[in-house]
Amino acid sequence: MTLDPQIMKAVERLDYRVTVGDVATQAGLELNLAEQGLLALASEAGGHLQVAETGDIVYLFPRNFQSILRNKYLRLQLQDWWEKIWRILFYIIRISFGIVLIASILLIFLAILIIVIASSASRDGDSDSGVSMPNIWVGPDFFWIFSPTYYDDRTYEQRRLTATDKPSMNFLEAVFSFLFGDGDPNRDLENSRWQTIGTVIRNNRGAIIAEQIAPYLDDVGSGYARDYEEYMLPVLTRFNGRPEVSPEGGLVYHFPELQTTARESRFAPVAAYLKEFSRRFSNASSGQIMGAIGLGAVNLVGALALGNLLSGGLAAAQLGGVVAFVNSIYWLLLAYGTGFLVIPLLRYFWVQWRNQSIEARNRDRQDRAVYLNEANPTLQQKLDYAKQFAAESYISEADLAYTTERDLIEQEIDQADKIDAEWQRRLEER
Repeated sequence: MTLDPQIMKAVERLDYRVTVGDVATQAGLELNLAEQGLLALASEAGGHLQVAETGDIVYLFPRNFQSILRNKYLRLQLQDWWEKIWRILFYIIRISFGIVLIASILLIFLAILIIVIASSASRDGDSDSGVSMPNIWVGPDFFWIFSPTYYDDRTYEQRRLTATDKPSMNFLEAVFSFLFGDGDPNRDLENSRWQTIGTVIRNNRGAIIAEQIAPYLDDVGSGYARDYEEYMLPVLTRFNGRPEVSPEGGLVYHFPELQTTARESRFAPVAAYLKEFSRRFSNASSGQIMGAIGLGAVNLVGALALGNLLSGGLAAAQLGGVVAFVNSIYWLLLAYGTGFLVIPLLRYFWVQWRNQSIEARNRDRQDRAVYLNEANPTLQQKLDYAKQFAAESYISEADLAYTTERDLIEQEIDQADKIDAEWQRRLEER
């Protein structure tokens, strides 16, 4: 069975001693998937099973189980190497759009300069005038774009003093961000949703009502579907819960397998409702965005001007060299210059449209959280009834009947007194 990275991360976060319920809550996985994944991981990584007297099972993993797996599987090693290589490749891809923009501008204006100088020399009719290209660059130093701190030399010192600050993107990265954005800020929303729902159930000791989960869902339906709480079905399926009916006819939900844990109970704070982040057009600074727009405009205007000079193909045929090369890729340069400004413009309107939907979902979830917080008498009755099913079982080392870490005979010797006491109790009951 393929090992699930989510389960491995959950085991590490939970300090390597877990129950199925712990992992299902931490990773937001279905209970049966968490159980299968833990069994596979324990088998491959040398994990141990600890069985409590109640029959509950705790999985104990060595702290270096990631190293054990990497040494065992070449595929995991290759995956680890590829992730490192991909980070470098993706960085190169990100900065390549800025490099192409600058190269395009330089090619276009170099070709324009050559054509203008040749045209001027032709009009003057002076072939001995010794016209030469200037060898001194008086414009800005383009090498600053490769520095993440190009816009403020003090940024490095500020970041050094504040270790928690993230490095600012350099201008080449900002060009990519201007064109394509910086990814979906809610790409981990589903994992976050189920982790939060699992935590809410755990905080309430395995017994909740639907209104406590509704603030974390996108759609709770309408009409009968909402009245009969059909939106709870995915939650029941994922965490192996079952509904209970109160004397008043209200529904509460009981999750027995989330009531057993290998860690001491601690209330985990959660947000009142699941909040999606609004999409940003770009994480680049306003100065970087304005710089990208300015260079894009210069590139497009230069391409249009160059197209006028190249019309008819006479200049390219006479001058050759750089001019002929630029003429051969002119339509590519023009397409890049046009797309450089059109793509961000279209994406801006798309981001606004998506953010309206995000804000609407956030408002709906917030309204459900407010409704729960201002519980009416009917809702309070359901909450009180749910508490009757609330329970928690913490499996400590003292509760173990046996563990696969040690030989069974050794464990029986160590627990001789406990076994004798259990037999004595049974005899007295008879």
